[in-house]
Amino acid sequence: MARQPTSITETTESKTVAIRRATPADAEACGRICFQAFTTLSKRHNFPPDYSTPEIPTHVLSTMFSHPSFFCVVAEQDGKIIGSNCLDLRTPIAGVGPVTIDPDSQNRSVGRQLMQAVMARAMERNFAGVRLVQAAYHNRSLSLYTKLGFVVREPLACMQGSIQNTPPGYHIRSAQPSDIGYCNDLCTRVHGHDRDGELRDAVQQGTAVLAESQGRITAYASSIAFFGHAVGESNQDLQALISAATAFLGPGILVPTRNAALFRWCLGKGLRVVQPMTLMTLGLYNEPAGAYLPSILF
Repeated sequence: MARQPTSITETTESKTVAIRRATPADAEACGRICFQAFTTLSKRHNFPPDYSTPEIPTHVLSTMFSHPSFFCVVAEQDGKIIGSNCLDLRTPIAGVGPVTIDPDSQNRSVGRQLMQAVMARAMERNFAGVRLVQAAYHNRSLSLYTKLGFVVREPLACMQGSIQNTPPGYHIRSAQPSDIGYCNDLCTRVHGHDRDGELRDAVQQGTAVLAESQGRITAYASSIAFFGHAVGESNQDLQALISAATAFLGPGILVPTRNAALFRWCLGKGLRVVQPMTLMTLGLYNEPAGAYLPSILF
């Protein structure tokens, strides 16, 4: 496949939209749009917003725009940024998001163009699959992603709360660089692929944790948070990590509701459902062979 250009220009609805690579200098404008887009959408559907202030998505996007293993793009119209999208390239499966568009934009094709730009990069880099998580109440994004070839795989419940009661028989500790190989093996057994690049970033940032039982690593998480994923040999192993977390950063953790036992346990421990979400995939997908929590990227 031909290389993805750094700038794409399309004329739609009598307006010219240019898609180009994002730079760190774009983060403030894109963060403001991200905050406005998600806040407008959530209020329209009577759900709490994902971000409490514009500074939070600005920081998230600034990190992504600066990271060498993220491919990020912005959409410009009449010289003004009206949207952005990112592709996480750190693992064998690419993760999409957040894709956001200025609520005041009247150009309904921008979302498709932003998605096509990152999908083209994933194809160019020969990724086995691409995944994303979308707000289940947002019919337009569900329809767009389906038209682009994505398949619904898992209904998710974003859950918030606190347990802070590590079950007996488990030792919860921070993950160290020497643990990465064991964690990658566990992820591969459950998903058929590892998340090595993402995990290494989490270990370096000090957010990665793991659960040990009888001297073995039986579960790990890049973080117990909206942007973190977790993998366990069993529900009990994953429950140990969830129980020990002092807080779920961001809107909450993403619990696959098809795992009825885990979902029921979370509810029984007092966690509440914040909003429904959906995991969607394009390309390779292996039915998980263990317990897991996806991140908002997948």
